[in-house]
Amino acid sequence: MSVTFERAHLSDAETMVQVQIASFHYDSVLYPGVEEGGPPGYDSVDVMRQKINEDECFKILYEDRCVGGIVVFDMGDGHYHLDVIFLDPAYQNYGIGTYAMQFIEQIFPARLWTLDTPQWAVRNQHFYEKFGYRIVSEHEHDGTPLFAYEKWIDPD
Repeated sequence: MSVTFERAHLSDAETMVQVQIASFHYDSVLYPGVEEGGPPGYDSVDVMRQKINEDECFKILYEDRCVGGIVVFDMGDGHYHLDVIFLDPAYQNYGIGTYAMQFIEQIFPARLWTLDTPQWAVRNQHFYEKFGYRIVSEHEHDGTPLFAYEKWIDPD
């Protein structure tokens, strides 16, 4: 499997948003009763351009085709927040998400990782928990109930 990760460029924004929309809309297939949608700005090329300019933004490539993306916020002092990780539904369940998590954990010198995921997204919860993330709180954002996760990194 030829999976690589590259820093996203402004010229990637449109393609990444198309993949992100497909990824988040697939949740309505996985979870009956969940409406199509995603986090604020998930369908905006301007928002993606802003993330590319201001944050740690990577595209996930499978055989040189953009099939997903990762956005990480550097919160300072070794704290990194996984803002979003998304994958084209046609490329899910092939281990690409696992490669993506390993990639970010290798390249960022984190002592603490945090992320949020919807409470109804059981599949996401299982995915993050297999990497050692634990629920630390519950909150709501734009009407969506979320679990806040964190993972502390043990210095060797």
